[in-house]
Amino acid sequence: MIHAALTAAVTAAETTEEPEGIRLLLPESYDMFWSLVVLVVIAFVFYRYALPRLQAVLDERTAKIEGGLAQAESAQAEAAAALAEYQQQLQDARAEAARIREEARGEGSQIVAEARTRAQEEAARLVETAHRQIEAERKQASVQLRNDVGALATELASKIVGESLEDEARRSRVVDRFLDELEADSTVNAGKGA
Repeated sequence: MIHAALTAAVTAAETTEEPEGIRLLLPESYDMFWSLVVLVVIAFVFYRYALPRLQAVLDERTAKIEGGLAQAESAQAEAAAALAEYQQQLQDARAEAARIREEARGEGSQIVAEARTRAQEEAARLVETAHRQIEAERKQASVQLRNDVGALATELASKIVGESLEDEARRSRVVDRFLDELEADSTVNAGKGA
């Protein structure tokens, strides 16, 4: 049967005349028919088997892309939240640092004030101690001077009077009288000088 169809096709090809003009470009109608049949079979196989697989691959890839986009959006939202949290922490840290600086300034001022107060108290104590020491030394010098002046006055008076003033009571009266006269003279002289 195949052999008969081939023989008929070869015979038909030999008996046909050569196409000319536009017919040269157009295929024969049986070629167009069989080409259409093959195209329909290939299209059916493609639509039935290849296209669903291709569509499944495309759907899977679309799902992965959408999942990746969703993950990217989620990561971007997390990054934005982390950035906002970081900025909040940074702002809190700056506020805490400012508060600590203010506390330190306040404590520094307080420490300086306390040190100044202690220094003033220490200076006042030293001045008071110095005054007391000066007063004690003045009294001691006064007593020493009184004794020395008394001894000198007694010795001088003994020489002038020509009698001994060895008696303690007598000597003490003479010294006291002499010193009183000196103080009175110095008060009078100080009043005149003023």
